[in-house]
Amino acid sequence: MTPKTEKRTTPRLGLVCITHSDEVRYRTVTRKRLLQFPSEEQKRMLRDLYAANLARLNRALDFCAARGLGLYRMTSALFPFADDEAGADVLEEFKGELERTGARAAELGIRLVLHPDQFVVLSSDSPQTVANSIEILESHARVMDLLGLPRSAWALIEIHGGKGARADRLVEQIGLLPEAVRARIAFENDEYIYSAGEILDVCRRAGVPMVFDAHHHVVHEGLDSYDHPSVAEMVEAARGTWPRPEWQLVHISNGRTSFRDRHHSDLIESMPAAYRRVPWIEVEAKHKELAIERLSADWLPA
Repeated sequence: MTPKTEKRTTPRLGLVCITHSDEVRYRTVTRKRLLQFPSEEQKRMLRDLYAANLARLNRALDFCAARGLGLYRMTSALFPFADDEAGADVLEEFKGELERTGARAAELGIRLVLHPDQFVVLSSDSPQTVANSIEILESHARVMDLLGLPRSAWALIEIHGGKGARADRLVEQIGLLPEAVRARIAFENDEYIYSAGEILDVCRRAGVPMVFDAHHHVVHEGLDSYDHPSVAEMVEAARGTWPRPEWQLVHISNGRTSFRDRHHSDLIESMPAAYRRVPWIEVEAKHKELAIERLSADWLPA
């Protein structure tokens, strides 16, 4: 499924996972509870859960379409335990429904991306942790394949660098990733370990996109403004890592109690001027669609 994209002068804002209201929520189950039941009952439970969450994903598409949102970050917990044998078998049963959902997203003009959880660490010293991380990434890539999403940076899987001082190992590991993962993988700078400059270097060497997060950058560098020259410089430098500049994606959040507080605020009160020149922005605020509505009214050009 090849996305139809065009150059835009107005950034598109994206919803992250769930809504502040109860309109978009997902079900889950713990491993401890699942393992209390025999294998066939486990599959039945997962079948019910996957059906419910797929319906919720379609509800999220409707929610975004009704508000003119062109990007949706799927939850990494959409299909729990799909990286296990039982979950993988059950997921295959939904092949037709997933294909139809992916086609709906394309028809509605909604870009789907994913941000796996913190357990994905490709730079770990532990071979088992790396192997588990790849297994999780392959499972997410399989979901994207079933949705009919392209194996490209359009259907992004974005992760962090993980363990520090391991840039060479990280670049090497990226090159060894399965094609369905590597074609979609991107890396984001973080607050404490990998600076924007360090992740930029990894992305350039590995030939993968960089997702720039302005708030992580100001926390890491101890800056007092999103309009520090380095923010605009990193936006432009990150754009150069994308196979198509019009696909560039960035993140925005604000500090909850102070400008450099790493915890996300409810709404977005401060935006980098440089973000007016980016095509896609994921809004990472606690109040989700309320933050997007405020930005749309107060920050986006008329």
